[in-house]
Amino acid sequence: MSPERAKSATQTDDGASAHSSGSDVALDPERLSLGVAARLSRYLQVLTQAGKMGKETISSQELAEYTHINSTQIRRDLSGFGKFGKRGVGYRIDSLVSEIRKILRTSGQHNIALFGAGNLGQAIAGSDIFADHGFRIVAAFDVDPKLVGKQVGENLAVRDFTEIEDVVAEEQVVVGVLAVPADSAQEVADRLVDSGVKIIFNYSEQLLDVPPEVTVHTSSPAVDLLYALYFYLT
Repeated sequence: MSPERAKSATQTDDGASAHSSGSDVALDPERLSLGVAARLSRYLQVLTQAGKMGKETISSQELAEYTHINSTQIRRDLSGFGKFGKRGVGYRIDSLVSEIRKILRTSGQHNIALFGAGNLGQAIAGSDIFADHGFRIVAAFDVDPKLVGKQVGENLAVRDFTEIEDVVAEEQVVVGVLAVPADSAQEVADRLVDSGVKIIFNYSEQLLDVPPEVTVHTSSPAVDLLYALYFYLT
């Protein structure tokens, strides 16, 4: 990674690569700090799943049990944006989901391009993990001629990698998801950056070299397991 780019790269609490000031205090008063944004995103994940399970309300203590974040911290985070809960009742899930999405500026629909249509890519395309939060996979790509044209997810035909620039523009793609081998990830990232995509979700183990204005989030099951194992053993 070049020195200029390395200056903008930090590590989030879960070990994911991101670009930030590196402080829990946001430099822009209208933007959330990295820590608050990460916690709110975690609350949103739990709330969405709880709603799908039929729950209508949830307490800060229940949120704490599911997120492993102290209930006092949860109440502090949420109270900073308004009064959402009622003592003895908790938070209304549908209302809190809507409010957190507004806070995170993620209301509405956001289009995703998926790269890699192998086993992992097909699993991602067939999952509702992104759809639950307003993200829609509008295109899938691969370089393997045997996979190009194959249907993945909900009637999504795999496209040839050479079509990336046109598709990103036509579909207004804002996020690129990389489910490709590590040795291919940088090339895909470069093409995404050249196409104007500013957010890359990386499932590979490759350390990506991107400009400061591009955000990379790397998801690693191994890192998550190490994190869980640390708390299990201590």
